[in-house]
Amino acid sequence: MFIKKQLKIFVDGYLLNKEHQGTKTYVRELYKVFAKQNPDILIFIGCFKDAAIEDEFKHHKNVKFIYFTYSNRVFRMIFEIPKIISSYNFHFAHFQYVIPFVTSKSCKYIVTIHDILFNDFTNYFSKAYRLKRNFLFKYSAKRAEFLLTVSNYSKDRIKFHYKLQNKEILVTPNGVSDDFFKETEKSESIKYIDTKFGINNYILYVSRIEPRKNQQSLLKAFLEMNDQKVHIVFIGFKSINNIEFDSILDSLNSEQKSKVHIFQNISDNDLFYFINAARIFAYPSLAEGFGIPPLEAGAMKTPVVCSNKTAMSDFDFFNKNLIDVDDVESLKASLKNNLYNDNESHLAFVQKSIKEKYHWKKASDVLTDIIKS
Repeated sequence: MFIKKQLKIFVDGYLLNKEHQGTKTYVRELYKVFAKQNPDILIFIGCFKDAAIEDEFKHHKNVKFIYFTYSNRVFRMIFEIPKIISSYNFHFAHFQYVIPFVTSKSCKYIVTIHDILFNDFTNYFSKAYRLKRNFLFKYSAKRAEFLLTVSNYSKDRIKFHYKLQNKEILVTPNGVSDDFFKETEKSESIKYIDTKFGINNYILYVSRIEPRKNQQSLLKAFLEMNDQKVHIVFIGFKSINNIEFDSILDSLNSEQKSKVHIFQNISDNDLFYFINAARIFAYPSLAEGFGIPPLEAGAMKTPVVCSNKTAMSDFDFFNKNLIDVDDVESLKASLKNNLYNDNESHLAFVQKSIKEKYHWKKASDVLTDIIKS
């Protein structure tokens, strides 16, 4: 009697140990849904031991963990991960951006390249940054059996820059977790943030701090508004020096400094309350391969002012709040309008649109087809 072997997939989950970013959300949320959808597939997540990560997957009996011993990612990719894949006899292995140079013939490799923005927006990235990533990403895109990305915008740019006209690129779109659609009283969140952080009545931006994220334009618009009652909050790690943003911060007087708040290490729970309590969630990024944060805010019925550039042009449900952020005057006007004009029907429409269009099952369905085909 023939007994079919249980499918096993290795997931390089080192990003789960990192700060808030879209790729971390992608790995976590995609595999929570995939695990639930495919209880017959064993999923082994490679990461560093962390009780919070284990807790995220505690309801999925088919999710196991393999804890890395090499802290250096290069050493992990060259030595540790190939050995893990070989010793466990994995059928599939899924990586973000880069696959190992040493591969197993019995394993099929999946790589998700979320974006290659450094090729279209070269002024925001050093030459060394671009050369290194182009070499690794192009190698991985060509070598992997399955190439994934998160938006049609990224798909088109990857195909163009890496000349992959004959290779199929599958889109596994980002989604919004169900947690963001749960009705949570705004007043409770406002009280929580005010009590814990001493901040209320604020504009919020959540993203890594780097030039293309355009924190500088948002800060300029905020300062020019000169609204004595409103604060601004930036949440995100500094990944690339943003000289213009830092220069503006250094020039602030004491009164202005009291209204500008920057946080890096914020828990998921606190971040949830920050988004829900915000007067406006602003996302003036100049370039994104997708852009999850404004969707999470919109799902919570927090007013969103969002850039209309690159992949974010798909977010047409934001209507007049999807703007050209190159124009600081336009950004300033949109912020003012949303601060003092409530539009509950628009917020409900945005939430409904996001719920219908952006859910993780779409990405999980694509991954399921790959694994079970």
